[in-house]
Amino acid sequence: MSIATVVDIGRLDAGWILAPERYDPRRRRARDAGPCVGDLVQAQRETIAANADAARRYLVFDTGDAKDGVLTARKPPVGGAEIRSAKKHIRPRQVVISRLRPYLRQVAWVDAGLLADQTPGTELVCSTEFFVLEPLDSTSVAFLVPFLLSPPIQAVLAAAQEGGHHPRFNERTLMTLPVPSALVRNAPELSADVERAVDQARAAYAGVRGAVAAAAQLQSAAAG
Repeated sequence: MSIATVVDIGRLDAGWILAPERYDPRRRRARDAGPCVGDLVQAQRETIAANADAARRYLVFDTGDAKDGVLTARKPPVGGAEIRSAKKHIRPRQVVISRLRPYLRQVAWVDAGLLADQTPGTELVCSTEFFVLEPLDSTSVAFLVPFLLSPPIQAVLAAAQEGGHHPRFNERTLMTLPVPSALVRNAPELSADVERAVDQARAAYAGVRGAVAAAAQLQSAAAG
């Protein structure tokens, strides 16, 4: 079913944006007494340039490395000289969400376990296609992961994507999402659940890697 909406000239977004996707009514959610995402976190924009410091080591995450709350390191760390494009710094206790194709559910909690097996001094960086959400204080914002993955929010982000070849949603859409008061009240419990689940997922990945290494060792011994 087609959707129509009427927008007065004075209500057009800055820059006189005429893209119809920008004014899709499905992008809006009814507000309650709760805050917006932007009241709870700030968008971290610290970046490194291509061909960074060769003496430093970086663990690089692309958008495909985030899925359903978990960030997975699929490649070994690289030296700064191997960084071919600008990247964003990320740190444990942040939340990342890809602005590309929200239906892929590329949202994740950045957990300290990502650095557990890395050489001290290794830094975490990610694609600039990620929005990096940083807490305003020491309070965990892990609860934003299930919030951003929930069906109502996924519907808003899907309606907010613009562009044909690489559809994206913008930062304003993300930061103005209203967070229900009930969710904010239960944030500590939800955050603890997310952190525990991601720790368990990290342990499971490590267990599988150990089993793969053991299988390879057994095959090598048999061949010898």
